[in-house]
Parts: sequence; C-alpha cells; structure tokens
Amino acid sequence: MTAELWTAEPFVPDSRSLAALARAAQSCTGCPLYIDTTQTVFGSGQRDADIILVGEQPGDQEDRKGEPFVGPAGAVLWRCVEKAGLDRDRLYVTNAVKHFKHETRGKRRLHKKPTTLEAEACHPWLDAELRAVKARVVVALGAVAARALVGKPVSVTRSADEVFEIDGRQLLVTYHPSAALRAEEQAAEIRERIVADLRRAARIAGRPGR
Repeated sequence: MTAELWTAEPFVPDSRSLAALARAAQSCTGCPLYIDTTQTVFGSGQRDADIILVGEQPGDQEDRKGEPFVGPAGAVLWRCVEKAGLDRDRLYVTNAVKHFKHETRGKRRLHKKPTTLEAEACHPWLDAELRAVKARVVVALGAVAARALVGKPVSVTRSADEVFEIDGRQLLVTYHPSAALRAEEQAAEIRERIVADLRRAARIAGRPGR
C-alpha cells in the first residue's frame, strides 16, 4: 500500500461504543506504524466527558502500557489538570495518531514526529471518538493535534486567544505537555499556558475549574 492510500477507515466499525472502537483499533493496519509497536493506544475516558484532550501520539510508556498520557508528558499534563481544578474523570484523552512512531538508539526508543500522511491515515479513529464522546469542547495539545482537528497548520503560539469551531464544538489550541519537558527557560510559561487554556475550556464547557 502506497502512502497516499494509507487509511484506518476499513478498520473503524460503525459504532458509538468506545469499548467496541477500542477493541477494533487493536487490529488496525491502516498505515505502517503498527509494525514496530507493542499495541494500538486508544483513548481513555467516558462518553459523557466534558472536555476532550487530543495529543499527538503515544510515547514509549504509553506504547508499553496501552494507555494515553502515562509517561513523562502525561505527568506534566495531569499536574496542569489538577492545578486548573478540573475533574480528571470528566475528561476524555486521546491522540491524533494511535501508534508510537520512534527510532531505536541502543536500548532507547526515541519519539519521531508523525507525518501529515500518518496523521491523516489515523484520522478515522479520531473522528469516531469525536462522534462517540458527547463533550462540546476539544483541546488540541500541540501543532500535530491542531492540524488533525482543524485540517490545516495552526500556530500554537499565535492561537492563544482563538477559539475554533469544528462540527459544532469549540476547539482551543495549547501546547503539548512534552514542550515543557523540552524547554528550559520557557517551561514554567508553557505550563501556565496549558493551565490557563484548560481553565478556559472548562468555562466554555460550563464546569469552571479553579
């Protein structure tokens, strides 16, 4: 299959059951990323979540454990969620790409940014999650997630006060929590921006945090 023909669409069932979608996603071979990973990492949360958080892709720990945001970037995200005063149980978290793209150096598996074609191939899964989860507010964590949701490149830094609309939902764009791990002098500023955007999302959802 050539890159232009990559798509998860044949593997996505016509269902709004998150459990059914998650089971089906484990068999997805819609692009080559599945070949060198442990498993598909589907989203986590309930259909009645208030807010959907969409990241880029699973990392090393997520690939091993099969859950989103359980690695170092996840630790940053959950601290920001707590600081923003959001109820973690009222969030649905997922990624634009469901397999861990990486390169191996020695015993380490290092993150590689997914291409636009890879994100587009995986988009039917994200569409299915958006149909299944009732939340009116979506937060894109980083540029890859923003592009996947908006359909065009979006600047994280220039969209600080912007609210997009996708399929009747309100969409905010903020930093991916991994940006705070890579940054040095800007780490605190990035975390503050994530917290502020999470609070803004909660206000829009009608469940303001602290």
